[in-house]
Amino acid sequence: MTQARLMDGTALARRIVEDTARKAAELTGRTGSAPCLATVLVGEDPASVTYVRMKQNRCRKAGIASRHIALPAATTTGELVGTLRELSADPAVHGILLQHPVGDHVDERAAFEAIAPEKDVDGVTFASFASMSFGLPGFVSCTPGGILRLLDEYGVGLAGKRAVVVGRSAILGKPVGMLLLARDATVTYCHSRTADLSAAVGEADLVVAAVGRARLIRGQDIKPGAVVIDAGYNPGNVGDVDFDSAARRASLITPVPGGVGPMTIATLLEQTVEAAARQLGA
Repeated sequence: MTQARLMDGTALARRIVEDTARKAAELTGRTGSAPCLATVLVGEDPASVTYVRMKQNRCRKAGIASRHIALPAATTTGELVGTLRELSADPAVHGILLQHPVGDHVDERAAFEAIAPEKDVDGVTFASFASMSFGLPGFVSCTPGGILRLLDEYGVGLAGKRAVVVGRSAILGKPVGMLLLARDATVTYCHSRTADLSAAVGEADLVVAAVGRARLIRGQDIKPGAVVIDAGYNPGNVGDVDFDSAARRASLITPVPGGVGPMTIATLLEQTVEAAARQLGA
């Protein structure tokens, strides 16, 4: 039995970030202004603090200025919306990232919608989702965008293929399905109430697991030769796919970590430089 080939997100992300750093340096040289990403964090969730710090470090290495706004856990929806609107109106800020989750007492959707679409480099607003769905210019959600880049890198043709997306979140499951549909894949969304999930997955030429349940997708569910994208991340560096068993049936598979995760950050940095170039008219 053959073993699936690994889709190396770390290597591809490194090349994207190197190219992004070159573009950032050229933009700074032409305009005198470095691209700037503002990160907003509500509270002190340890995982979120770590993610934000990592994104700041990656920004620095890519020649992108980083502005961090740390807000108390008790911050209200109105206060958060006000902060995001101020950043949206600040010409020195070119991209805005609201680290989620923000706390159950905050209306996260209202907060997302306070981000100006031209600065929505994380692809979380209604405007960005509409652009993805209708194939219009705009910024894609970073994880779905990174997944499409990985599929392109490994020559995965999507036209006419049956794709199953397991998960329906607003920033991962739903947008990745729209991006796949735009590439002429036939897309099925599965979720917690899907009857006979195994049967649905078993028909897929491409499986995107994005539900946040460790090892939910088993090797026996995978159609032989299918492509498996594991966008889940659970405690213990475990994805939503049982990697060992799935790798014995798939043709291509992403590892966790080292698959989708690095592509998410690379896409965020790339879109920040694109946003800066548009706003600076360069």
